[in-house]
Amino acid sequence: MVARIQNRRADRLSSPRYNAGIFGQQNLMGKISTHVLDIALGKPGAGVAIELYRLDGVHRTLVKRDTTNPDGRCNHPLLEGGDLEQGSYEIVFAAGDYFAAQGVALPAPRFLDRISIAFGVADPAQNYHVPLLVSPFAYSTYRGS
Repeated sequence: MVARIQNRRADRLSSPRYNAGIFGQQNLMGKISTHVLDIALGKPGAGVAIELYRLDGVHRTLVKRDTTNPDGRCNHPLLEGGDLEQGSYEIVFAAGDYFAAQGVALPAPRFLDRISIAFGVADPAQNYHVPLLVSPFAYSTYRGS
């Protein structure tokens, strides 16, 4: 038991993230991730199309397209490591298409269709988990870990 704890501590102390903090080196281990929770049907939002954009003033550049898995998450981070830079980003969720595919009766036009969440990355060494809790008529987000 003691050896296992010592090994975990040694692993943590030798990790690039820990050493970058000690020696002041730039740590490029951060990432942007997301997941979708369908609060209307009480389940993960599987099959939601997602787009990640980098924002630069009035310019918007598509960085990645993905679709959530059966657990409502993307299989890989939307952006990570050296590709994650300080700045502004936007995640767009195709919530209207998701609810239509679930057989939910939606008004025309849909009250919520494409949900955009714009957020800032102040420190690219940190993780920015941006979940979406959604129903056909409301949504919420927060910064997770």
